Parts: sequence; C-alpha cells; structure tokens
Amino acid sequence: MENLFIPNFKDEEHLRDVQLAGLKWTVSHAYQGSEFYKNSFDKLGIKPEDIKTIDDLKNLPFTTSNDLKENYPFPLLSVPFEKIVRIHASSGTTGRKKILVYTKKDLKDWANMFARCYELVGLSKQDRVQICVGYGLWTAGVGFQLGCEEFGALAIPAGPGNLELQMQFLIDFKPTVICATASMGLLLAEEVERRNLKNQINVKKVIFGAERSNDVMRDKIKYLLGAEDTFDIVGLTELYGPGMGIECKSHRGIHYWADHYIVELINPETLKPVEEGEMGELVYTTLRKEGAPLIRYRSRDITQLIKEKCPCGLPFPQHDRILGRSDDMFIVRGVNVYPGHIDETLAKYKHVGSEYQIYVERRNDGKDYMTIKVERELEADKNLDLEIINKIESSIKKSLFVSSKVEILDYNTLPRTTKKVQRVFDLRDLCT
Repeated sequence: MENLFIPNFKDEEHLRDVQLAGLKWTVSHAYQGSEFYKNSFDKLGIKPEDIKTIDDLKNLPFTTSNDLKENYPFPLLSVPFEKIVRIHASSGTTGRKKILVYTKKDLKDWANMFARCYELVGLSKQDRVQICVGYGLWTAGVGFQLGCEEFGALAIPAGPGNLELQMQFLIDFKPTVICATASMGLLLAEEVERRNLKNQINVKKVIFGAERSNDVMRDKIKYLLGAEDTFDIVGLTELYGPGMGIECKSHRGIHYWADHYIVELINPETLKPVEEGEMGELVYTTLRKEGAPLIRYRSRDITQLIKEKCPCGLPFPQHDRILGRSDDMFIVRGVNVYPGHIDETLAKYKHVGSEYQIYVERRNDGKDYMTIKVERELEADKNLDLEIINKIESSIKKSLFVSSKVEILDYNTLPRTTKKVQRVFDLRDLCT
C-alpha cells in the first residue's frame, strides 16, 4: 500500500539536499527573528550566509536547556507574537519550565510527523486509539491525539490513571491501540490480568513513549493484553513533542524524520562527535520549525546511530533506543552507570521481571555501594533466586566493572505508576 504521510526520497543525496535547504532557512530565520540566536551567533562572528554545507553545522553554537530556562517565559521566540497559537512546556515539576511556542505551521508539521509514526507501525483508519498519557501543558496527550486525528483513526483521550475508567473504555470502546508510558502500560496490562478481561478486549498494538522500556516489560505487556506488537516512540517538547520517530516492525531501531531535523551525536563531556558505533548525546537542529527553532540543542538523551540499512526499506535513518539521559547517569566507585545498563542486564534473565530499583549509598568505610532490587517473575521458582542473584551480580561486574548486591523480591512488590517510574535512589547525600 502506498504511504500517505511518509515521503519517499530517491536516495541519501536527495535527503541531504532537503536538509541543507532547511538548515540554511533555519539559521537565517533564527538570526533574523530571535534576539537570543542573533546574540549567540554574533559572539562567534557567524552570519547566515556562512552556512554553505551540512558540515558547517558544527561551527554553530550549542543550545541548552539552561538557555531556555534563563530566557523564560518565551525562549527562542523567532516570529512575531501574533503568529503564535499555542505553548507547551517540559514535564519537569520544579523550577522554571522550558516553554516552547508553536505556530499553525508547526502544529501541522507535528501532526504530519506523528501520522507518519502511526502509518509506519501499520495502523489503519479503522483503528481505535486509547491515549493514556498526560494532557495539559505537557506535549504527550495532545501530541498523540493530534497525530491520530491527522492520520484518520479514532482517538479516545483517556488520559493517565483512573484504572476503573480505563478498563471500562477497553471493554466498551474496544480500542485496538494503546498509547502510554511503559509504566502505565504495565499497570493496565496487570489490571486486565487481575480482572480476567483479556477475552473481552481487542488490543493489537501498544505504543510506548516518555520512558525507556525493556524487552521483558514489553513482552509481558503484550502477553497480558493479547497484543500483537509493541513499539517505542520518541520525541521531546523542545523538538515538537512525541512523534519525532518510531520503531518499525523490524524492531532494529528508531526511524527519525530527518527531513524535519538533523541529528548529531556528541560526547557529552568533550562535546566532540563520537566515533561510529559509540554511544553519545543526541543533538537536534530543526529544519522547518517557525515558532522556536532549535539549533544544535543538547537533548541529554544517550543512544547510538545505526548505520545498517533497515530491512523494512524505509529511506529514513535510525538511532537505537534511548539508553538514558546524561543527567540520569550516576557514578559508583569511578564508574559511569546508566539505569539502562542495569535494565539491559536484568532483561537477559527470564527469572526476574521488568520492575527494579537501584539504591546507591555511602557507608562508614567511605565507599559507595549499589543494591539492585528486582521482582521475581510471577511463576518463577523461588528456589532458584540465589543462583540467579549470583549470575546477575557476576554479569554486572563483568560488563560495568563495578560490584553490586542484588535482591529478588516477590512479584508486584515494587510500586506501579501511571507516569514515569523512578529507578534510581541515590542516598549518598543522606549518608553521614
């Protein structure tokens, strides 16, 4: 079937031509319309006409989340205020929020990119999409709904929480697609299992956003809901919101919409490009965004680029799933650790489930200690706990070069949440 929303580029050169034209427009637009960007470029003696190739992007200054907060309430504003039709904010709960502004064109572009995501994972206009993420200033709920309506499927704006209502919608409206954080998806799936509703619902696909999900969690959710497939979707408020890329059915990585933004991958400490195959921080430059364009925006998201062609044949580049954020990283005995590192290790063992917590404390000997608490799978043999503990501890020591203590808890011991789950509890500041 011919794609309705996903454009077909002849080759990589065609896509790079589109990117170069977008980059030139963005730099000129930002320089002329934004006091912040003009000052930033003038400090380095950079003018829009200096951008002649994609490689010239590296000469431009980075933009950071602090820049957005320091220029509150309307950072990066690059058009006359009468063109602004909406604002959104980051999901942070403390301090000044990162406020982003949108023009009508920005919203149309966002809707189109999100519709591409639904198209790529195989939705049709007959699908019914239960949207179980937050509405309001956050981009999640309205983004999923905007893309759903642009695509032409039925949107069910359930929002997060309220399990009684969620279960009623699953039974009465028979949604074929659920959009949620991975944590909310697990909560829904376990509630369906607890109420024995699997034969009364019709969920075929689950789309996860806003937080990392591992294969154990995804397989469990898929099994408990009787779904056919699950997909990771990516995005951040500063860029537009969710819908900036998604897994295809090959599950090799995230296809991102490179005709709308350019991705760089840098070492977050040296700020230099990483070598091919290395992990790095995603840096975004938008190519069409009017209200608040991004130029070399440091996302703090850590991943790696995928160079191999995807079996699905889609001519859009890919990056791997997000390992974590650079500011989520914690250091134990001189070793940089991301929650995703622990996640990947635990996912290798079927004996344990998807829910875990990491505790770091400093004891009286002045040394740091890491304890990982993970749930036992529902039907796993408790007598095997010690064997699995030894294997996990050995695997973490081998892969991360740091020792840890692993505790296996009963199934459903750790808290569930309708939002992003907290994985790391760093108690060192509380230690005396």
